[in-house]
Parts: sequence; structure tokens; C-alpha cells
Amino acid sequence: MAECTAKQAAEFMIAFSQEVQEPITNLKLQKLLYYAQGWHLALYGQPLFDDPIQAWPHGPVVPRIYGEYKHWRWNPIADEVASPKLSDHVSEHLKEVMDVYGALTAYHLEQLTHKEEPWTIARAGIPYDEPSNEVITQASMTEYFRKVAAANANQTA
Repeated sequence: MAECTAKQAAEFMIAFSQEVQEPITNLKLQKLLYYAQGWHLALYGQPLFDDPIQAWPHGPVVPRIYGEYKHWRWNPIADEVASPKLSDHVSEHLKEVMDVYGALTAYHLEQLTHKEEPWTIARAGIPYDEPSNEVITQASMTEYFRKVAAANANQTA
């Protein structure tokens, strides 16, 4: 069972970015949702949210959330968003994702995701610039982020 909805995670991230005065675009929000989901799957063995993540040309996207904020286009999301009431566990997880990835630009995050197995596996055989609604599976995210966590643990050991 998911810990929250994708909309709640998105609202938390938007409110957080506005609070720390780091503008967040829809493109960046999509990548942050992907990292929040991937790390939650790897660390806790369950999804953060139930919405599927698709492998679009510019990286991972939660289509429903993308649609909610697409009117902002490439501009920072300026909707007034209140941070939703989430469990301490979810809030801490999302804060950690924001601490690690939030200072990176949308372009940098896009480039990172393009090098990672979950996105490349989902896009296998699809030309780089061609639209796709292929789902990035939770299994591929779990496996990939667990490998990253293990590699990081070995480096610090």
C-alpha cells in the first residue's frame, strides 16, 4: 500500500521549494517524484505513491501530475500550495530527496535520469525524441536504486 498520493508528494515538493525560494518547474518536479518513488521502493520495499511513472523523451513523468501543472510550461510553478499533512516518515523521506536532488537544475536531473537503467530499459528501442507512454516499472526502480544504495554503502565502508 502506498504511503501517500503522487499529488500529495508533488504538493509537498512545490511548497518546500517555495519555502526555500528554489523555484521548481514541472520538468524538475517530475524528476523529483521519480527519485522519491525510486528511493522509497529501494529503502522501504513499497511504493511511495501508486501513480505510474512513464518514460517520456525528457525523462520520467507522472502523467496525472504533469497534466496538473502543464500550464506553467517551462516556468516555475507559482501556484500557492500548502504542504499536505503527511506522516513523519513520508515528510522526512521527501525532505531527504529535496536535500539531495532539489538544488540540481531540471536539465541536470533530466540528464541523470537518461543514464539510469529504469528510464533506459523502459525506452529500449524507442528513438530518443519519440513520445512514449511506456511505464517505468516499480521492479526496475527497486532493483536499480538498491544497486545504487549498495554501491554507496560500499564506498563509505
